[in-house]
Amino acid sequence: MNTTEIKTTEPAKKNSKKARRMDNAAYRHAVPFVLWLGIVLLANMMHLTEGSETEEIKSLNIVSLPALYAIRTAICVIALFICRPWKYYNALNKKNILPAIGIGIGVFFLWVGLETEFFKSICPFIAEKYELWCVKPFGEMRTPLESTPYAPSVCGFAMTTIRFIGSAFIISIIEEFFWRGYLLRTARTPDFLDIDIGQLHWPSFLIVAAIFAIEHNEVLAGFLCGIIYGLFYIKTRDIWAAAIAHITTNAVLGIYVLATGKYMFW
Repeated sequence: MNTTEIKTTEPAKKNSKKARRMDNAAYRHAVPFVLWLGIVLLANMMHLTEGSETEEIKSLNIVSLPALYAIRTAICVIALFICRPWKYYNALNKKNILPAIGIGIGVFFLWVGLETEFFKSICPFIAEKYELWCVKPFGEMRTPLESTPYAPSVCGFAMTTIRFIGSAFIISIIEEFFWRGYLLRTARTPDFLDIDIGQLHWPSFLIVAAIFAIEHNEVLAGFLCGIIYGLFYIKTRDIWAAAIAHITTNAVLGIYVLATGKYMFW
């Protein structure tokens, strides 16, 4: 993996053909991700869902959380196919599929491992400190959830299936094109399509991994996850391989949640 800086090209002039191409590519990468977050944020701001009430404003309870998840999944699938951020990348290299699956499974064990009963029994001190200071909300032990709005017994098998598909497949692809495809490069230059992703640039790499971590409740696991997916993408130069790794992690995590009832991971 080459860690030297790549040669620079002339920055795009404002309103030039190249600048418009970069802007268009940025929109294609960012819009599905912004919609994924924005739909929930808007629903909470408008107090449309159960649990979005405040001391001053009661929830209108117009749409359930599973229904909202189904709506945003459908909208983001449409947005993803309209934007087609993959048009800027090569097709999946088949030799990267098995390594991607292996990395995805490894990240799953990293994600849940420190909170398993087995790890707590052999390293209780580390397990406690991890839950207190590496998982949000900080300073509190995680309270196991007996159920969730997405549990089959609560919302039905169909809605749980949509939750699983959205988590395992849709957001995984959206996030890889946004975090690794777009932000990892645009952190270095607005002309992000000029960046050879095979060239590792540590400052932007670590910044993006840190922001990726903040997006998740499992902050430390999220940071390490961002590093692993990022290094794998840089090593292979294959965005689809990184997406398969992410899909594998989220799919195995979903199966684990449904099999064990560890709904705090969902």
